[in-house]
Amino acid sequence: MSSIQDPVADLLTHVRNAQQASHAFAEIPASNLKEAILKILVERGYLGGVERIDKGPQGTLVAELRYDREEIGMIQKIKRVSKPSRRVYVGVDEIPDVLNGLGVAILSTSRGVLADDDARAANVGGELLCTVY
Repeated sequence: MSSIQDPVADLLTHVRNAQQASHAFAEIPASNLKEAILKILVERGYLGGVERIDKGPQGTLVAELRYDREEIGMIQKIKRVSKPSRRVYVGVDEIPDVLNGLGVAILSTSRGVLADDDARAANVGGELLCTVY
């Protein structure tokens, strides 16, 4: 069993690779943080759905990938911002507006994992995990 140093980057890589290979689903080792990130992507329409399968010691998250009519993935770019070697923290006034509001920034805040507009509404900043558009 391999040791994963950055579980968020691992999640983003699983989704990116599955979409590039035109898979219908991406299977990711489960954690609460990964599940929260995937649920935000489902709410924003980037993924079709996410299901947690509690089999084995860790369980698995199965994310349904979405494509448009030309079979192009709904996620054009998914990028890790804060890394274990360089954490990026932003205040509520510094939360980036990804692609002029067409994309989404995902933050880990004191109120849980939130999308950028939800964090602004709750008036909280936090660690900027990733951006998606």
